[in-house]
Amino acid sequence: MKTKISEDKIDHLYEIILKLETVKDCRMLFEDLCTIQEIEKMAERIEAAELLLDGKTYSEVIEKTEISSATLSRVSKCVQYGEGYQKFLKK
Repeated sequence: MKTKISEDKIDHLYEIILKLETVKDCRMLFEDLCTIQEIEKMAERIEAAELLLDGKTYSEVIEKTEISSATLSRVSKCVQYGEGYQKFLKK
């Protein structure tokens, strides 16, 4: 049985991400860490969050991004109650 990854390992990942300085750096690291599909899904979530923050409806966001309603619900909760989208996507 696989054990849960330690907080130290997760913090180490975040520390490595903090070292990235350019989009090229990000692309290199994320393409090594993630599949193209995972990167695309993260990009879809960012786009969906931006649209929600701009006041778009669920229907408008789904039409524009083709994101699933379950994923959009998760993104919406994070937009409403989380801190990351609010902090980093503010216009």
